[in-house]
Amino acid sequence: MESPVEVEEATPDDLAELDQPWVVLVWNDPINLMSYVTFVLQKLFGYSREHAESLMLDVHEKGRAVVSTGTKEKAELDVFRLHEHGLWATMQKD
Repeated sequence: MESPVEVEEATPDDLAELDQPWVVLVWNDPINLMSYVTFVLQKLFGYSREHAESLMLDVHEKGRAVVSTGTKEKAELDVFRLHEHGLWATMQKD
């Protein structure tokens, strides 16, 4: 006879944490040209030139912009890819 196994039930806080998307932020830096940031956003995320330029202007004028959202794993990958292209990027829960 098998012994009973205790299963931990998810609390509302656990479920809320799973539902919260992660955001990827690109930060302003003194190195990359605005045209390069626009190019990278178009290349990595498939954004139109207009949308990529709008995000780049947020980075330039406000110091940062949210460039993608999604699961933690997707955010980690997006940050990694942005770092590969020399951009300063971080992720956080929305």
